[in-house]
Parts: sequence; C-alpha cells; structure tokens
Amino acid sequence: MSSDLLQPYSDKRRDLNIKPTNRVLMVSIETQTLSIYEDGGETGAFRVSTSRNPPSCVENSFGTPTGLHRIREKIGAKARIGTVFKGRVDIGKLYSELSEEEQSRNLVTTRILWLEGLEPGINQGPGCDSHERYIYFHGTNHEGKLGEPASGGCIQLSNQSIIELFDTVDEGDHVYIG
Repeated sequence: MSSDLLQPYSDKRRDLNIKPTNRVLMVSIETQTLSIYEDGGETGAFRVSTSRNPPSCVENSFGTPTGLHRIREKIGAKARIGTVFKGRVDIGKLYSELSEEEQSRNLVTTRILWLEGLEPGINQGPGCDSHERYIYFHGTNHEGKLGEPASGGCIQLSNQSIIELFDTVDEGDHVYIG
C-alpha cells in the first residue's frame, strides 16, 4: 500500500509486526470521515461522527479510541434499516417506533461492526480495551449530526452507509483511527 494517506497505518502495522490486510478502513477524527482502501487504492468514503469527547483509549472516557484495530464481529446482517440494537441484540423495533425520549439518545441502529484493538496497552488490554469498551461502527438515529463529533465513543454512519460498509468489509479487516 503506497498511498501517503495510508502511511500511519503502514507504520503502526510494521511497528507491531502485523501482516497487512487487503482492505483497510481509515477513520479521520479531524475530518470526520471514513475512507476504504483496497490494495492501496481508495474504493469508498463516508461521513461519520466520532465522539463528542476528545479521542481516548481509556475505559469510561467515552472518547473514540485511536490506533490500529480490526473488525472482530459483524452483527445484524438481516436487520431492517433503522432497527435498534441494545446489547448487540435486535429489539424488534425501528428507532422511529420508540418514544421521543428514547429517540433523543444516540441509538445503535441497522448494523454493528464490533472493533478489537491490536495495540497492547494502548487499545487492547485492561483499562483501555476497545472490544471490552464496546466500540463499534454503527448506524445512527441522528444522521443530521454526521460530519461532527456526536457519539459516545463509537463511529456512527448513516443507516444506508452502514449497510453498504457492512456488505463491503470482512471480519479481520484492519481499521486505523487517527
């Protein structure tokens, strides 16, 4: 992968002695974007929302963790667009069917890509583990806030975009958040 935009990923992967994946998802906290690269070339891009709080790998910080991750699990393949998940379980309702109070919160909707940190002591392990912190890519019921920090630590996409992303990626694909 030769693109300068992929350099932070390449450097981190080399430092950790981790074999590259053919597909890499690059999340920019600064620009609130997600770019997909396959075999070094950009194949897609999405507006996202990362955390309202500053980026952080610390447990209970509600900050989006930085660094190298992988997609650990894909959840919700058959769910209807707008489906709400609680504890990674489809509750059988769309967000539009919930009370105004429930809709005012950031909900996990449509699909989930659950991340796992790959950097011991940074985003993997006690007190900083992205997987144990339940950090996901997921749809949101607040699509109007995409492009600005608005989440509780996860990376939110539009419901249509999370379906497209979900259908594009595989478990094990690398994700670099910076």
